[in-house]
Amino acid sequence: MSRYQVLYWKDIPAQVRVFTGKRAVSRQLPERFQLEIDRVAMVEGLAGTEAYLDQWRWDDKVERDGEGEELLDEIVSELVAAFDHDL
Repeated sequence: MSRYQVLYWKDIPAQVRVFTGKRAVSRQLPERFQLEIDRVAMVEGLAGTEAYLDQWRWDDKVERDGEGEELLDEIVSELVAAFDHDL
């Protein structure tokens, strides 16, 4: 059993980290997620501002079966699939 968190900018996921015991692994989502974050920030006039930084947040840690890189792969794949139609 591991725990994981997702880093969001507003409602757009950007990174996942998985904690198994004392070990943590993390991965950024594909570049298109960061490009969408940048696009929205520009449209909303937030790029380069403190307000831009204020939009970043880590979700609460969630327990899930699996460990390390394998679990990280699963969660990243699920997020990519869930947001495939939006980005």
